[in-house]
Amino acid sequence: MSPIWLRWIGTLPTAFASVRTVVAGTATAAIAIITATSSTAWAGGESSAWSEGFNNKARLHIGAVVSDTSGNPSRVVDGPIYAGLEIVMPPGWKTYWRTPGDAGGIPPEFDWAGSENLRSARVAFPAPRRLVDKSGTTYGYEDRVVFPIEVIPKVATEPVVLKLAATYGVCKDICIPAETALTVAVPPRMAASPEIAAALVTVPRTVPNKTTDPVLTTWSITKAAAKSTLVLHVDDPADDTTQVFVEASDGAFVPVPTRVEARAQGQGGRSVHHVDLGTGADLAALRAKPLTVTLVGAKGQSETSISMEKATE
Repeated sequence: MSPIWLRWIGTLPTAFASVRTVVAGTATAAIAIITATSSTAWAGGESSAWSEGFNNKARLHIGAVVSDTSGNPSRVVDGPIYAGLEIVMPPGWKTYWRTPGDAGGIPPEFDWAGSENLRSARVAFPAPRRLVDKSGTTYGYEDRVVFPIEVIPKVATEPVVLKLAATYGVCKDICIPAETALTVAVPPRMAASPEIAAALVTVPRTVPNKTTDPVLTTWSITKAAAKSTLVLHVDDPADDTTQVFVEASDGAFVPVPTRVEARAQGQGGRSVHHVDLGTGADLAALRAKPLTVTLVGAKGQSETSISMEKATE
C-alpha cells in the first residue's frame, strides 16, 4: 500500500463525516487504484491511456501552451510545457476543489515522487462551482475536470518523465476514494495543446480581465449583537450571479458566503456577500492570516488575496 494512501486513511473519519451513505465492505474494496504508462495520440499533444476506477476514469495530457497565430495549433513550438490531469465521471457525479466546502470532502492531492528531470510541477485549479444537496454545500466539479499542471524541468534540453500519484474523491449518493498512478514522458519541445490552453482559461486570474471577470471592489467587517461579519462587494461585467468562495491560507475553516443583495448595473451586475464569522470560525486566527477570495461569474473568474487586519469596520 502506497504512502500517499496511508496518509489518506488517517483523514477518512473527518473527511467523510458528512457522507450520507457509507460504502459497504473494506477500505480496500472502495479504492480505485488505476495505473497507466502507455501513450496514445491526443489533439495538439500526447496523453496516457485512460485509467478506469469506480465511476471515474483519468489520464494525463501533455503539450505546449502558446499564443499561436499561424492557424496550426498542433505545430511544434518552444513554449511552456504543461500537463493536464483529466478526470471524467458519470453524469451527476462530482469531485472536489482544493477547498471542499462545509459539507466535507477530500480535496485532490498530487505526488510527483519518482519523476525524472523534474524541478517542479505546479497544479492550477479551475474555477469551482457550488454543489448543494442534502448533506450541505460542497465546492467542486461535476462530470469532468482538467487540472492544468505547469512542468518545469531541471535541465530544459532533456525530457521529463512525469510520474503522478493522485488521490481524490468522487461522490454522488455515495463517496468513493480514488487513487491513480500515471506516467508520461515529456519531450523538451511539444506540439501546442489547445485542450490544455482551454483548461487554463478556466483558472481564476489574479489580474482580472475587466471585460469578463468579476472583481472584489471593497470588503469590511461589521459587528452587530456581538457577531462579526465579513462583507464583500463584487462587480461583475456579465451579471449579478457571481459565486463567491473564501479560503484561509492554512485551510482553517471559513463559513460559506451568503449572497444578501444583487442587482443589475449597466451592462453587468453588483452583489453583496456575507461571511458569518461567528459560525464555527476562529475570528482571531483568521485576522492573522491572508484569505483568498475567488469570484466565479458567467463569463470569467478572478482571485484576490485580502487581509482582515486591513478591513474597515
